[in-house]
Amino acid sequence: MTATNNSENTDKTTSKKNARAEKIITAYMQAVLTKEKPPLSVFKFCKENNFTEAEFYKNFGSFEALQSEIWTSFYDETIRQANRDEGYETYSNKEKMLTFFYTFFELLTLNRSYILVTLREHQNMMKNLGQLKELRKKIKHFASHLIRENNEDKKLKILKQSVTVFSEGAWIQTLFLLKYWMDDNSAGFENTDIAIEKSVRAIFDVFDTQPLESVLDFGKFLWKEKMA
Repeated sequence: MTATNNSENTDKTTSKKNARAEKIITAYMQAVLTKEKPPLSVFKFCKENNFTEAEFYKNFGSFEALQSEIWTSFYDETIRQANRDEGYETYSNKEKMLTFFYTFFELLTLNRSYILVTLREHQNMMKNLGQLKELRKKIKHFASHLIRENNEDKKLKILKQSVTVFSEGAWIQTLFLLKYWMDDNSAGFENTDIAIEKSVRAIFDVFDTQPLESVLDFGKFLWKEKMA
């Protein structure tokens, strides 16, 4: 009986903490959108939104940690939405990655104004990318799982692909697509959808040792967009 009560109490505590964290995240994103720049002071931010610094620091160690959590939530929601598709588990690994990127960028588009502000906050791009550290870990883990599944289908060891190289490539691909999406002025960001399709096809063909056509096709697309 005691164990059950402890479990219930833990669930309630976790739920309350999650609710507080979501409240702070919502207030933070609203502050960024309203002022068109991230808050500079935790004290001032808390005072303007009617919660204490203690409440903030119970959930986040800094604004940087909060920003990182927002990106993590984008990833987690992407995975949740992808898995709601009844046929997702039967998809090929290439189709799973396509589904991931299409869903991920749909979520980003819903939060585009916030993302553009925070990723253009500093002139030094590396400072802006600091908030993506946890997202990088998650995407590399996702890509590693895909390539391991792909390797299981290959009987010869020589045909198996490097999990490390593939996962790092997937992260570089994510950064490329993110920059492309930020600069995309096409209606409905349709050019980003094309870039996703071509880049995913290219990266999988590279690992299937049939890269030339896909890489050239992707290169022609990028050149056309650059010259447009």
